[in-house]
Amino acid sequence: MIPSGVDESRFGGLPPERLVRELSLAKAQAVVQSLGGDAPKSLVIGSDTIVVDGDTVLGKPGDCNEAEEMIERLSGRTHVVMSGVAVVLSDTLEFRVSHDVTKVKMRRLSREAIRRYVESGEPIGKAGGYAIQGRGALLVESIDGCYYNVVGLPLARLVDIVGELGLNIFDFCSL
Repeated sequence: MIPSGVDESRFGGLPPERLVRELSLAKAQAVVQSLGGDAPKSLVIGSDTIVVDGDTVLGKPGDCNEAEEMIERLSGRTHVVMSGVAVVLSDTLEFRVSHDVTKVKMRRLSREAIRRYVESGEPIGKAGGYAIQGRGALLVESIDGCYYNVVGLPLARLVDIVGELGLNIFDFCSL
C-alpha cells in the first residue's frame, strides 16, 4: 500500500457521490505519478469512504470528543456509507471510477458504551467515527448492502471496473 498524500480538504463542498469518486481517482492518480515512468506496468487502486447522515458528511474525527459526537449522532439511526473506488493503469493512464452505497443501522447506544468504544482509540481516523471490521461491529444493528463497502473497499465494484478495463481480477490476486 502506498499513501497518496492527496489533500482531501481541497474536495470540500462536493456532493457525496462525486466526493468519493473524485477523491478515489485523485488518490490513484497521485500514486501512479509517484511511481514514475520506470515502474513496471501496474494496476493502481484508489479508494475513499465517507459516512453520510441526512445531508451531512461525517469525516474522520480528529479527537475523542469529535468521535463521541459522531457516534452519539448515529446512535439508534440509519446512515449511509459511500465508498469510491478508482483503478488506473500505470502504463496507459486509462482509468475507471465507481462507488457503492450501503445503509447502516446503528444500535441505540448508551453514553457509557460510546465512551468505552472511543477510549479504545479505534474511532480516530475512521469515517463516521467507527470501524465495522473491528470493535465497531458491536455498535451496528444491521446493514443493507455490501459489508466491504463499509470497511472501505467496495470489492464487487472493484471487480466490475477491472473487468471494464478488459482485465481479470484474478490475474492480480494471490489468494
